[in-house]
Amino acid sequence: MKTPITQLKATLPSPLRRLADLAYNYWWSWTAERISLFSTIDPTVWQVCNHNPVALLESVTHERLSQIAEDPHYLKRLQALAHQFDHYMQEDDTWAGRVAPHLSPEEPVAYFSIEYGLHESLPIYCGGLGVLAGDYLKSASDLGLPLVGVGLLYKQGYVRQHLNRSGWQEDFYGDNDFAHMPLELVRDEYGQPVTIKVLVRQRTVRIQAWQVRVGRVSLYLLDVDRPDNDPIDRRLTGQLYSGTRESRIAQEILLGIGGVRMLHALEIEPVLFHTNEGHSAFSLLEVARQEIEATGESFYEVESKVRDRALFTTHTPIPDGNDSFSADMIDSFFGHYWPQLGLTREQFLNLGARRLGDPWEPFTMTVLALRMTRSANGVSRRHGEVSRQIWSGLYPERAEAEVPISHITNGIHTRTWTAPLIADLYNQYLGRDWSLKVTSPELWAQVKDIPDRELWQRHLILKERLIAYTRAQVLAARLQRREAADDIAAVDSLLDPNALTLGFARRFSPYKRGALLFKDLQRAIRILSNPRRPIQIIFAGKARPGDDEGKRLIQRLMEWCRHPALRDRIAFIEDYDMYTAELMTHGVDVWLNTPRRATEACGTSGQKAALNGAINCSVADGWWCEAYQEGRAGHSSNGWLIGEDAGTNDLETQNQIDADSLYGLLERQMAPLFYDRDRQGLPRQWIAMMKASIRTIAPEFNSDRMVADYVTHAYLQDMVTNPEPVMASPLA
Repeated sequence: MKTPITQLKATLPSPLRRLADLAYNYWWSWTAERISLFSTIDPTVWQVCNHNPVALLESVTHERLSQIAEDPHYLKRLQALAHQFDHYMQEDDTWAGRVAPHLSPEEPVAYFSIEYGLHESLPIYCGGLGVLAGDYLKSASDLGLPLVGVGLLYKQGYVRQHLNRSGWQEDFYGDNDFAHMPLELVRDEYGQPVTIKVLVRQRTVRIQAWQVRVGRVSLYLLDVDRPDNDPIDRRLTGQLYSGTRESRIAQEILLGIGGVRMLHALEIEPVLFHTNEGHSAFSLLEVARQEIEATGESFYEVESKVRDRALFTTHTPIPDGNDSFSADMIDSFFGHYWPQLGLTREQFLNLGARRLGDPWEPFTMTVLALRMTRSANGVSRRHGEVSRQIWSGLYPERAEAEVPISHITNGIHTRTWTAPLIADLYNQYLGRDWSLKVTSPELWAQVKDIPDRELWQRHLILKERLIAYTRAQVLAARLQRREAADDIAAVDSLLDPNALTLGFARRFSPYKRGALLFKDLQRAIRILSNPRRPIQIIFAGKARPGDDEGKRLIQRLMEWCRHPALRDRIAFIEDYDMYTAELMTHGVDVWLNTPRRATEACGTSGQKAALNGAINCSVADGWWCEAYQEGRAGHSSNGWLIGEDAGTNDLETQNQIDADSLYGLLERQMAPLFYDRDRQGLPRQWIAMMKASIRTIAPEFNSDRMVADYVTHAYLQDMVTNPEPVMASPLA
């Protein structure tokens, strides 16, 4: 049976057939050619198909493809990129191969996550957790780490966002068409889909897998939308983070138990299991069950073997945010399963219980993961501290500081999130191989050599691109809502490319305090509408389905967008996705982050913004606790710190302290610095802060360093004392 790649090749003119190889591997999305490789073929279709290269090549007319096939400049670019791709895929002398030679494609690391954010053309992600998982796979590929990803393939993905005339978020979903996306149904030698079975509430559910190629890494996404499944069960992989607690536990059974069984069916025998958040912790039980079946030993005899092969990363800094299920629900879904482990009901429930033997204690996935893994970590230094505090009760014999939860701070995939315009600047002044050694402080110290004018001009181009995109999105939304002609015409004056521009984009939940800037509305108006030093802000983000508080926050922002004094200064981009995130982190002057302290596990959007010259302004939480550096003699500060922790439980008092601090920073530091220009029209001190932001943040907060830390500290358990410098594969 022909593969989707060979089928697509057969439809393309012969000079363009290598496009099929690139379209089915997301490696293309972090190359220098990513902006124009596919969009050049037909920009309109490229936009309509949500930047999906497979759908583009299937939709463009043969006449247009024939035109491209006789363009010598395009063919040279394609040939060069195909050569890079072949070299990359065949490279076997990699950093991970040298540092961890016992990890191999035959015995890889299995990485489990309930969501993955690889690219906007594969919308099976919600936000930070998924994008982090996607960046992890990309750096694993670049460093040559033998790894397979396991996740779920959602027919409708995450909730889509539409704001009605009152500014209220209305949720809707659209179906993904897997047959025309960059993934391939996994089949056996007879051409039949590889399937495994899992029992979900006494019903047999058949699971198939789709393979997504991420450079040298394979991601297997599990899918139950099959005609031989019960109609109810076919919807289990319908939506991400939606539905009832019953559908949530069913999804986590599919991911954990189904994921381990699918790897076994594919004859992939992982040497390590890495559970990214507690959603996939049931995988550890299935590893134990298979070991019991193979050896005949008891659960408690194989438990240590499972633990030795398993690691856990927690992303949740809020106790109530950890998935937990009632004992009755566990009875319903696992009554058949604990006998296979040789456990009683009480023994099984104790695996996920904070307090052993309490009949009312919920079964918590994080507790299960902590008990069944050899090491656990938070995703920033601060989050590690918070996690040790939250889970200290599980280790009564230890002091809180000795609770065995460490931290490995998250980072971003530099080659994905650097704007090509900025990457070209780095090529000139940091060296053409800069992207291969992004963990080197010495490399990033050369940012000082970039001429101020060149950095500033390229930043302004990206800012103008963001404003043009924002206006287009706002115009489309207003036309769809059939707003008044004056409101539609007002889009032309929305945002000023010359004004100081803030960006705020994340999930809208009360604890993220998306409206902190407007706590004192009149003061905010004075600051934003200052005729000499205007400030503007672009918002984006969704509230989760059922989160009415989050939806009310968005509704209030939309009201302020219509305020006569603010209508040109505030914009809200609907239906936030990775493409919008890319443009925002490329184009804003300042990235704003205002969560309540100790509620941000890490946060990575500000890292992406810094890479492109934006400056962070955040409370001391998550990664910013580690990254923030005050200015000192001869060196600029790399950003701003909002407020101080008053040590109070009164949220209103803390909100007021932080709002006052933010207003002061805007009025007395940001605006004066931004608008202070020399005779050449350049804000020299501001540009110095841009360079300080890049220089101090880029070498540390990237996913190459993050993956290397997992390899050397978690996968190899600190067996490597002096690992060689981290280097991505050539032509990555």
